Amino acid sequence: MRAELENENSYKSEVRDGMRIDWDVPIPMEDGIVLRCDVFRPVAQGQYPALLSYGPYGKGLSFQEGYPTAWKLMVEQHPDVSAGSTNKYQNWEVVDPEKWVPDGYVCIRIDSRGAGRSPGVSNQHSPRETQDIYESIEWAAVQPWCDGKVGMNGISYYAINSWRAAALQPPHLAAICAWEGNTDRYREASHHGGILSVFAKNWHDMQVKTVQHGRGDRGALSVVTGELVCGPETLTDEELAKNRVNMWQEFLDNPLDGPYYRARSPDFSKIKVPLLSAANWGGQGLHLRGNIEGFTRSASTQKWLEVHGGAHWAEFYTDYGVDIQKRFFNYFLKGKNNGWDQQPAVQLNVRHIDKFVVRTENDWPIARTQWTKFHLNPGDLSLSMSAPADPAKVQYEALGDGVTFMSAPLVKETEITGPSVLRLNISSETTDADIFAVLRVFNPQGKEVVFHGALDPNTPIGQGWLRASQRKLDAKLSLAHRPYYTHDEIQTLAPGQVVALDVEIWPTCIVVPVGYRIGMTIRGKDYEFDGPAATLSNMKNPMKGCGPFVHDDAADRPAEIFGRKNTLHFGGGRDNYVSLPIIPAQ
Repeated sequence: MRAELENENSYKSEVRDGMRIDWDVPIPMEDGIVLRCDVFRPVAQGQYPALLSYGPYGKGLSFQEGYPTAWKLMVEQHPDVSAGSTNKYQNWEVVDPEKWVPDGYVCIRIDSRGAGRSPGVSNQHSPRETQDIYESIEWAAVQPWCDGKVGMNGISYYAINSWRAAALQPPHLAAICAWEGNTDRYREASHHGGILSVFAKNWHDMQVKTVQHGRGDRGALSVVTGELVCGPETLTDEELAKNRVNMWQEFLDNPLDGPYYRARSPDFSKIKVPLLSAANWGGQGLHLRGNIEGFTRSASTQKWLEVHGGAHWAEFYTDYGVDIQKRFFNYFLKGKNNGWDQQPAVQLNVRHIDKFVVRTENDWPIARTQWTKFHLNPGDLSLSMSAPADPAKVQYEALGDGVTFMSAPLVKETEITGPSVLRLNISSETTDADIFAVLRVFNPQGKEVVFHGALDPNTPIGQGWLRASQRKLDAKLSLAHRPYYTHDEIQTLAPGQVVALDVEIWPTCIVVPVGYRIGMTIRGKDYEFDGPAATLSNMKNPMKGCGPFVHDDAADRPAEIFGRKNTLHFGGGRDNYVSLPIIPAQ
């Protein structure tokens, strides 16, 4: 449909599907760059609260075209997602305007600098991007269709942006819903426990470069407007390369935490806006820890945590997800007296073997948690309630299957909900060792129970990582249930030197039935599911249990250092255990 020209030199506007849609609205930045956004708003004249998203995925690229595998799975498994909408305006990881505009919201989608139809240098998660978001919020607040209240909502990249933007405290940012987005650029995105993750490298190739501004006629066409998703200008490969920052090289140049990563992570003490933080139990590697940290550490006095399971793109769009988002935003952006102020601080989808059960709590970690030590026993490779007294050693090949310690069959149903800590006394044949800790559950027949993670359909119960040379703890930020490493210096090992490590295992939730066993695997490489790999159209490689969050960069993990043997040491005051958050029945 040809759009009616509202301003020949600015943007197009039309009424369709019950909305007034402004295409390619310019947002001028203070440095002269003009970003472009699409604005979906009610047809009726008036002022409304706005929901803003800013990201690199191309506002004109439909969900169905850009992420066909994810879309197909989502609507098959959650038919409520596509119900009640034409789905013409669906876009990856942001709200469907057809489900929000009728309720009196303006939905704003901004192509980030250097992406889609916005020119400039592409530099994801940079301070410049955060400043762009600040300016975009303040721009939106003074538009004639906005009542001055702006919220931020969206999944992953959009959630990450909301944490950083909130820390800048733009005056008109009234509330944020951060759905599965990390908060620490080092610990949750680039280096898990100090070990380099290749996710960002592959993500950049598959999801960012493909919609970079300047691809022009080599890029996609919008199925709604017929316009080029990446703008009218077609640049050469060399020109495109000059217009994007090499994020992967920056990671390689910054192997330790420091100013580079701090500038790309929020200051929690400055986040004071009302917030709803939604995490995914299966989001090991990107979509879990940050939402927990953001909830517990942000300075806001009005904050809520929700945790769910399943594919990370799905629950946000379901009736369940839309309902909790609307109740939150209706209260803070529209001032509706809908009882949200009585909403318990924590809402958990408690994971069972075959279902999820919604339960509310008032605290995180749960106040009644019984922190329980399961000691590693070298004699029979068991998890027991008492520590072995006699000295012993257990050795394993770092690049093999590692060593697994198993509990006896449980005699009563046991809920594990919260973060865990693995204490190890370990030595290496070399000057370093990478620890990959995998918390597992096995049925009475010995088959491992896995779940659909945020991306990978065969994900274990819990995972943690630590490079032994980066074992230095931050005394101020470490908690008994969540060690915090400084990652600011290398403390190499002497071959054979025994060191004590506290390995953080990201939070999890599982109700383990009677007769099942708990397993704790210690290995020197990524977990791999004993079954077929899975694929997604937006993932470069097949997924084998960890999704795309793997750690196989040869430069970061040379075989001569990380491919030898590690030894666990027991007795003589050396206790090895995993501390699990056991939740007693109410």
